[in-house]
Amino acid sequence: MDLRLDAVSVEVGGAMLVRELSLDAAPGQVVGLVGPNGSGKSTALKCVYRALRPSSGAVRVGGADLAAGTLRERARTVAALTQESSTDLDFTVAEIVALGRTPHLRGNQTLGARERELCRRAMERLDIAHLAHRGVLSLSGGERQRVLVARALVQEAPVLVLDEPTNHLDIRHQLELLSLLADSGRTVLVVLHDLNLAAAVCDRIGVLSEGSLVAAGPPADVLTPELVHEVFGVRASVVAHPLTGDPQLLYSFATQPTQPTQPTQPTQSTQPTQSTQSTQSTQATQATQATQATQPTAEGSPR
Repeated sequence: MDLRLDAVSVEVGGAMLVRELSLDAAPGQVVGLVGPNGSGKSTALKCVYRALRPSSGAVRVGGADLAAGTLRERARTVAALTQESSTDLDFTVAEIVALGRTPHLRGNQTLGARERELCRRAMERLDIAHLAHRGVLSLSGGERQRVLVARALVQEAPVLVLDEPTNHLDIRHQLELLSLLADSGRTVLVVLHDLNLAAAVCDRIGVLSEGSLVAAGPPADVLTPELVHEVFGVRASVVAHPLTGDPQLLYSFATQPTQPTQPTQPTQSTQPTQSTQSTQSTQATQATQATQATQPTAEGSPR
């Protein structure tokens, strides 16, 4: 299913957090949202998984306004991994993953063979099958993150939204997760902070700044040195990845001076020392001569 944010605005306490955001994701596309902290990325995602109601505009899936459906219908349409996704109950990994099937079950209906197989495969793909009977509170942050992704996958929603899913993950699991999203066949809207990962996995990228969409399109068209400097305030060069051709950014640290400071000339630092030594030598010679001149007088005074 296609996903469309249609002129979505969010105003909270008189502050405009998102301003007339329009962004499309075609069926099966991975669309990334990037931007500085506080630019409205997470707020926009909350409108998609209905944790927040837009002040104006609409979120449409398959052409239908998502707000019109029931909670169960929305959960069957959009699965979410949020920054706030967590659990304070020490369920096992298998139990947490199985919760993703809740929108498809009624009452006290238990998991059937198909549901159990979906959960098993999701845990294998996220490399957590060996943790199935572990309490989730005993896991590391990265392991918990993969458990929550598995739960979202077994929900079988055609639209998947993820807010910084690579948090806490080592580089191997980051790459595996993003490859999984790219190959999932679902419509994916994902917030990422790593622009190079976004360029590698996303079909399209939307760039947010102060709540407004400033650019959208294929990564090679969007991630230019000029835009990166304007939006993120850093200098970067863009090169093609030697294997994939994807744009990759090489950053320049702002603390490094553009022109190195000229070193002080050695002669300038040594001249004062030589002058001081010369003065001291002259003074010592004069003092010696004066002493020698007065000694005969002192010895001859009795005569």
